[in-house]
Amino acid sequence: MRRLKKKYFLSIFCTSVLLLGAVRWINDMAADSAHESAIENDTVLVEPSAQMDTMQMLSDVSGVEDEVQEPYINNVVSETQRKPHPIYSVPSFSRTFPDLQSVQIESARKLGVKPVRNRHAAEERKSELVYVGSNPYFCIDEEMTSSIPFLVPRAAEVLEMIARNYLDSLYVKGIPMHKILVSSVLRTEEDVERLRKINVNASPESCHRYGTTFDIPYNRYYTVMPPDATWPTTQNDTLKWVLAEVLRDVREAGHCYIKYEVKQGCFHITAR
Repeated sequence: MRRLKKKYFLSIFCTSVLLLGAVRWINDMAADSAHESAIENDTVLVEPSAQMDTMQMLSDVSGVEDEVQEPYINNVVSETQRKPHPIYSVPSFSRTFPDLQSVQIESARKLGVKPVRNRHAAEERKSELVYVGSNPYFCIDEEMTSSIPFLVPRAAEVLEMIARNYLDSLYVKGIPMHKILVSSVLRTEEDVERLRKINVNASPESCHRYGTTFDIPYNRYYTVMPPDATWPTTQNDTLKWVLAEVLRDVREAGHCYIKYEVKQGCFHITAR
């Protein structure tokens, strides 16, 4: 009786082992087949437990790549694909730039140097002044004869800020590059006296005497690249509208005072 039970148990055990072995063999064959199919299709099989980690990793990497590549992609967008910013100008030049002599002279006296008698004396004050006659962002007007290209450091910073912002604004608006001109800078006492003989409107207490003030014509500019088939001529009015936008922003930021000069055809600017 015991022998029959033992024999029966062994028979069941052997059958179970065979069945388990068969099931495992079938599963291995299915896995091998799936793996070969994945290789042929250039895919990767990932265990469910590892799948979430992999997806999270790819998401993190994708975010980093977007942050790195986006500026580069923006920089290589062709000019035909880039949509230029619109030109708004200002509603009124006189109302937007109303800073009279009485306002500007106070800032000039506060920030500027003591007025100098003549140009020889000005040469001795170079430790207080910055030479602005050579700058990549703006040009000194060739017709400037009543002043010399020197400003106090604060005014030189404001002038360069305006010039750089102007070039940047032209670019984002899709307008050919033009530099601003500077038509008047530091005036000596002799310059003021000589100017008053030919211009009765010239003030004897000019802000230009302190090296804090400069004039930018709004009807003349320096063309960086001459016009051709792909670089059309730009009207001075368009350039004036863009310049007005730049000057308004700089003035509203508290960097300077600005007066719109109708007779002189310029923006009269004093650092603050």
